[in-house]
Amino acid sequence: MRPVSRSFLTLGLAAFALSACAGSGTARPELPSAGYVATKEQPGEEYVIGPLDQLNIFVWRNPELSAKVQVRPDGRITTPLINDMPAVGKTPAMLADDMKAALSEYVNKPIVSVIVENFSGTYSQQVRVVGATEKPASIPYRANMTLLDAMIAVGGLSQYAAGNKAKLVRYDRDTGKQKEYALQISRLLKRGDSSANVKLEPGDVIIIPESMF
Repeated sequence: MRPVSRSFLTLGLAAFALSACAGSGTARPELPSAGYVATKEQPGEEYVIGPLDQLNIFVWRNPELSAKVQVRPDGRITTPLINDMPAVGKTPAMLADDMKAALSEYVNKPIVSVIVENFSGTYSQQVRVVGATEKPASIPYRANMTLLDAMIAVGGLSQYAAGNKAKLVRYDRDTGKQKEYALQISRLLKRGDSSANVKLEPGDVIIIPESMF
């Protein structure tokens, strides 16, 4: 009986070692927790204009040159005297400088202001939530945004969501690669566990799978 017991013990240890190795290979790191309310509000990155943004372009003392326009899907805008000005990828200040340079051909020292009224932003400045949620969506990122904010925006988890198996995909600018992090959304929403709340960054993608049962 002893040899048999030893063989079972050996097999059991081997199986445990294999399962441990498999688990360590698939486990995703977790992000540090973030409070429900930021302890210190800080400005985010400069806003970059995206397709379908609504812009209010004001030319001082030249109301006939001022205009409210929507950025076209091709990333350009047209205003009085200026056709097909590239707008996507620029900050409002950068676009104002380009408009000023273009209008200088017609106006002496124009003063131009660009105000973004309705925000869409570029994909790199949106947070996208897909999978088992009530209304998957791309959400314009705002400063100090957290996982809880994103889930409120999409209406929470769907009935069959496996919230604790969700993941966050984030582009690492330092390495140029994507990283994946584990999320515990059910723990956050259903148990009210604030330690499961994490801070988001522009460009984050949250993927929520469905439960198999």
